[in-house]
Amino acid sequence: MNTAALAPTPTGRALTWCLHLLIAALLALAAVRAVAGGSPHAAPVVTAAAACALTYTAGPLLPRVRRSRPAAAWWLAAVGAVWLALLALTADGVWLAFPLYFLQLHLLPRRAALPAVAATALAAITAYAAHQGSFGPAMAIGPALGAAVAIAVVWGYQALYRESEHRRRLIEELTTTRADLAHAQHTAGVLAERERLAREIHDTLAQGLSSIQLLLRAAERALPDRPDVAARHVEQARQAAADDLAEARRFVAALTPPALDGTTLPDALARLCATTSTRHRLTARFHLSGAPAPLPTAHEVALLRIAQSALANTVRHAHATTAEITLRYDGDHAVLDIVDDGTGFDPDRPPPPDPENGGFGLAAMRARLQALGGTLTVDSAPGRGTALAARLPLAPATAPPNDPEARP
Repeated sequence: MNTAALAPTPTGRALTWCLHLLIAALLALAAVRAVAGGSPHAAPVVTAAAACALTYTAGPLLPRVRRSRPAAAWWLAAVGAVWLALLALTADGVWLAFPLYFLQLHLLPRRAALPAVAATALAAITAYAAHQGSFGPAMAIGPALGAAVAIAVVWGYQALYRESEHRRRLIEELTTTRADLAHAQHTAGVLAERERLAREIHDTLAQGLSSIQLLLRAAERALPDRPDVAARHVEQARQAAADDLAEARRFVAALTPPALDGTTLPDALARLCATTSTRHRLTARFHLSGAPAPLPTAHEVALLRIAQSALANTVRHAHATTAEITLRYDGDHAVLDIVDDGTGFDPDRPPPPDPENGGFGLAAMRARLQALGGTLTVDSAPGRGTALAARLPLAPATAPPNDPEARP
């Protein structure tokens, strides 16, 4: 009987069956009392009770009545008409007013339910007074009190149902929001890890392969007239390949760079300058300014990667003859300065990223430093070289949980 008001629930279905049984019991009681009491209208009462039972039973069995509120209203009007006929025959029909209140309040809109309940209560009071041949206040109290109780129960149940539905929707929204948040966090973590991998590959393997390519080209130019020079370039390319292989293995194993194993950052930078000067036509020199201070491993890795990337860019693009790398400790910051005498470029119009020619270096440097609370300053102009300054705090900065650069 939950036609269009509330969605069926186990509690609602149980109440509906209780209402069915109550109406059936009251109709049977009216018929039995009419027959047992020897009423002159016993046969019409039994017939009216049976008609009322059949009309009422048709409602739950008809799909349209279950799905359509207008159809349910017409069915309820038919039940009320048969009930009025029964009420005209016997005063026992008054008992059916109480379950009819629940039907009307449940099936009809509120603006129609209250007049229907009032009309049903008035009909019950009038019919009962007519059967008794007199009217007293007690005759009105019963139907009126029953109507008030029915209104309170139905409206209270509807209010509880709406609150329950509201809470259910809130729980569903919360569950959906938590799932969306988890998905967003996962996506952010994937993107952060992808960006970190791109920086690592650019600053290590890509630069190493570029160095090998330059060495092999130099060896190719030296052949066949200068085989000793070609052999030296090939040996340097082989050593670079071995270093990159070790770098790749450590990278996969998520360990610190081989250049920092068992040594300090200044020593690693000095060795980088010596290796670059040996392999390429570039004189790279390292300088240390100030007393070295301990740095978090992530900061040392970032500065070493920036130095590797900057020197690789100098060799590949700047056509420089000298490069100066200075690591200085300035108060509570460590600063890495890289200066070359190459062709330079316009920092406001850097070369666009290109898979063939690079162009990702400066963006990768800035991303590394920003993840650790640092800054990158670029000073350059066409024809007058380039100066980079990478500045990092000595103490680790607070970083998002998903940022692997901040992990020691």
